[in-house]
Amino acid sequence: MSGYLLARSIGWDLSEGWIALSLLLYVVTGLFWLPVVWIQIQLRDLAGAAASSGSVLPPSYDSLYRIWFVFGFPAFSAVFGIFWLMLTKPSIALF
Repeated sequence: MSGYLLARSIGWDLSEGWIALSLLLYVVTGLFWLPVVWIQIQLRDLAGAAASSGSVLPPSYDSLYRIWFVFGFPAFSAVFGIFWLMLTKPSIALF
């Protein structure tokens, strides 16, 4: 939100290629981040239940962890892309 307000106050056109692509990558990051938060809560609860009962982690823990791990790659790549776009401000034609 602060980036949007800063761009508007500077007078940058939000439809400029690098800004529009950065905003799109923020959406992509959010789409991967929201499920990860839910997965982290589930992993915490499964680990807590296993620890309190003295049992091993259930197979669902491994499945959720794999999803959590895989979702990290596109989310990190998107954030890295945003960082690169903001540093270089390349000229990108959208249409």
